[in-house]
Amino acid sequence: MDPIPPPSSGLSIDASGIFLVLITILVFFIPILILFPPVIPSQSEALAQTHIKIGLDRSKSNLKDLKTRTTNPTIESLWIYPVKSCAGIELSRSKVVPQGLEFDRLFTFAQLKSPFPATASSDAKEGEQEKGEHTWHFITQRQFPLLATVKVELYVPDATRKPRPQDEDLAPTESFIILRFPWRERGFAGVLSTLAAKLRGGLRARSEKEVLLPVAFPSEEEIKERWYDWEKVTIWKEVVEALNMGEELPEELRLYLGVSNKLGLFRVCPEKLREVGRGAPRREEAGYQPVTGFQDAFPVHLINVGSVEDLEGKIGAVEGMERLDVRRFRPNIIVNGAKAYDEDEWKAVKLRSSGKAEEAAEFHVSCRTVRCKMPNVDQDSGFRHPIEPDRSLRKYREVDEGARYMGCMGMQMTPLFEKTDDPEAMESWVEVGMEVEVLERGSHRYVKQ
Repeated sequence: MDPIPPPSSGLSIDASGIFLVLITILVFFIPILILFPPVIPSQSEALAQTHIKIGLDRSKSNLKDLKTRTTNPTIESLWIYPVKSCAGIELSRSKVVPQGLEFDRLFTFAQLKSPFPATASSDAKEGEQEKGEHTWHFITQRQFPLLATVKVELYVPDATRKPRPQDEDLAPTESFIILRFPWRERGFAGVLSTLAAKLRGGLRARSEKEVLLPVAFPSEEEIKERWYDWEKVTIWKEVVEALNMGEELPEELRLYLGVSNKLGLFRVCPEKLREVGRGAPRREEAGYQPVTGFQDAFPVHLINVGSVEDLEGKIGAVEGMERLDVRRFRPNIIVNGAKAYDEDEWKAVKLRSSGKAEEAAEFHVSCRTVRCKMPNVDQDSGFRHPIEPDRSLRKYREVDEGARYMGCMGMQMTPLFEKTDDPEAMESWVEVGMEVEVLERGSHRYVKQ
C-alpha cells in the first residue's frame, strides 16, 4: 500500500488561476486608465479648463454629405484660417471686420532666403550686411503641402470655468491658438509619447507636438521678454513689416514640414495692415481704405458649391483624388443654391437673415479668384496631386481676360459697413443659413499685382 502524502502547508495556485487573476486585474484597470490616463496634461487639455474651443467638430460639419441645392442661395459653411495655409476652423457664425472674418490669417509661416544657403542654424542677425542679404518669404501649401496637416485650435475665455491652481498662469481673459502636428520622438521617448497619445485619444491617435500662441498682439514688454523681432516679410510681391515670433517654434516643426531654411512665424500688426487695391472699392466708395492681413490679396473669399461640383464633373475619375473637396479652395464663405458660376457676375451682395433685416452683412465683390496649384493639395492628408484640379481649371475656367492661361474659381470680396467714421462700429456678422441677395451684377477683369 502506497503511503499517503502529507497535506500541503501552503496555498496551491496553478497557472490557470494566475492567468485568471491577471485578466481580472487588467479588465478592472483598463477603464480606469482610459478615463484617467496617467499622462501629463497637454497644453490644449490645460486650456480646456478655463477656455472654450471655437469651431464645429468634424462630425457636425455643415459640409458633411454636401450636395448641391437648387433653392435660393444661402451660406452653407464658414471658415477661418488663423495660421495661413494650415488647417482651417469651421464656424457657424463669425464677426466681419475690415480685414476679413475675425481671427482669419493672423499668422503666416516664412522661410529665410538668401543668395547663398540659409540653413536653419544660420543666424541672420550677425551684422547689418548679412541681415540685408537675407529676406523672409511667406510659405504655403504650394511648396510645403504638409502645412495642410498642421491642426489649428482657437480657445477663447470661458467665464463660467475656474482654472486649476496649476493653470493659473493661463490668463482667463486672453485667447490662445494651439498648433498641433504629428511627431514621434526616437527611441523609448517615442514609445512613451505614442502610448500617451493612445491613452488620451484612443487606438487611432498619433503622438503630436503642440505650440501655444497668444491671439492678442504682444505688448512691447512681451516682445522684449520673448525675443520677438520686427522684420520685413514678402507676401507675393508685397514687402510688409510684421512681428517675427519664430522663437515659439520647435525645431521639430521645421523638420516635419521639410523646410531646409530657417523657419519663422510672423504675426500681422493691427496697425500695419496691407492696403487693398486692384479692383477693391476706392476709399471714397467704401468710406474707408480697404485693408487685409495675411490673406493673399483681399479680405474675404467666397466660393459656390455648384461651381465646384460642375468642375468635379468635368474632371471625372482621377487616381489619387476621389472627389473635389470644396475645402481645397480655402474659402471663408461657402454658398449653396446658386447656379454654377453665377457668382462670376456678382458685383455686390448682401448676406441677410431671413425675416431679420437688421442682421445683414454687405460686400463688394471685387474680382475673381485666380487659382495657383494649391487646390491640388488634399486638406486632410497633405498629398499634392501632380495634375488635378490645376489642369482642368486652366482648361475649363480660363474666363478672365486679365488672367490669361490661368483658371478661376471663387470670388474675392471686400466688406462694406454702414458707419465708417467710427472704427469700432465697423463690424457685421455672417451666419450659416443667411440668404445671399445679389445687389449688383456686372463684368470683372482681374488686375495683376
